[in-house]
Amino acid sequence: MKPSERLSNFTSSAKFLLRGLSYRNYRLFFAGQGISLIGTWMQQVAMTWLVYRLTDSAFMLGVVGFSNQIPTFVLTPFGGVLADRANRHRVLIVTQALSMLQALTLAALVLTGTIQVWHIIALGIFIGSVNAFDIPTRQSFLLDMIENRQDLGNAIALNSSMFNAARLAGPAIAGVVIAVAGEGVCFLLNGLSFLAVLAALLAMKIKPQKIEKQQPNPLRGLKEGIRYAFTFTPIRSILLLVALASVTGIGYSTLMPVFARDVLQGGSHTQGFLMSGVGLGALTGALFLASRKNVRGLGKIIAASAGLFGAGLLIFSFSRVLWLSLFAMALTGFGMMVQMASSNTVLQTLADDDKRGRVISLYATAFMGMMPFGSLLAGSAAGIIGAPLTLLVGGLCCILGALLFARHLPSWRQMVRPVYARKGIIPEIAEGLRAATGMASPPKD
Repeated sequence: MKPSERLSNFTSSAKFLLRGLSYRNYRLFFAGQGISLIGTWMQQVAMTWLVYRLTDSAFMLGVVGFSNQIPTFVLTPFGGVLADRANRHRVLIVTQALSMLQALTLAALVLTGTIQVWHIIALGIFIGSVNAFDIPTRQSFLLDMIENRQDLGNAIALNSSMFNAARLAGPAIAGVVIAVAGEGVCFLLNGLSFLAVLAALLAMKIKPQKIEKQQPNPLRGLKEGIRYAFTFTPIRSILLLVALASVTGIGYSTLMPVFARDVLQGGSHTQGFLMSGVGLGALTGALFLASRKNVRGLGKIIAASAGLFGAGLLIFSFSRVLWLSLFAMALTGFGMMVQMASSNTVLQTLADDDKRGRVISLYATAFMGMMPFGSLLAGSAAGIIGAPLTLLVGGLCCILGALLFARHLPSWRQMVRPVYARKGIIPEIAEGLRAATGMASPPKD
């Protein structure tokens, strides 16, 4: 093959892989979030290290994680109702500004030497409440920026790539900054990083959002969304598998300071390396998903990646050397990211547009909302049976859930195909198939 042909093929492949960036609004979003998320990951590492330094307690790590995430469980469904009823662009501007305020307040408390654990818990509840409205709005906002639904999966994968590239860089930077300047500087840099995403949001040109006339009672809208999601088996099974992974598996992040300091005999830089290992694996998984042409076959990928997530936790629980722990964290990150991003993609493409915000809010509740219980469970269990055995049990639960999900994939696939055919996501000529399986589609109101 001639050099010119190889260059042409490489250019074509790159354009296909990055096709979501062909939309101006998404490019702005991608750049702003890319900067802000590095600060977010720096804050997460600094937060857990600060709590463990102040309290020397695995249980308190669980309590702080619980306080950060419990508002997501309680309020995210209402955030989904808001995402379907309000101007998502304006909601995001408000939530990102409030997130910046939280980070700067935390920085001020640490840098002035007045920080106490109750401050961290209170500010955690505040940012958790903000995230409960930010997450479903930000996720459902993707289709407002991506005009062609066929490119949605690529945009979600690129979004995950950006998220996990930040996960790769942020913790490594945080480990060094904590060692040199302390946790307060990490919080300050995170607060300043929100200026990038606010500038990007303000520079966007968003078409007026079509908002259907809704019932005035938000509880009724919430009930409608829950019924819509849980009466359709594929949506319900994805949400349950995501919830299982969040409760039993993602507690590893809460216990990371314990593994870094007590198991591997390291410091803040060790924790940063371990979290960066998660980011490297997750970034690899995101690029894998971005290279896919469409959403077909994602059911098998969800099952396999959930199993890999559990396997990574098993290896990590047994490891006592840094290189093996880094490998285990990379495997964990790959499995977790591919499972969550694939689940997100399937849910967004299955859901009707007027209920997408509520479906994504249920996904966020299953993912982020169940984390507080996972954090509290991990912290409590680690105090009784130790951190390694806690993750061993969690990994086994994730593998079992993946096997049960895979067992029901054949019937799951029969329900999904007619929905995708009706929406034009996959070609389907046989109208008889669509009519025969029409009752499997999500209920319409």
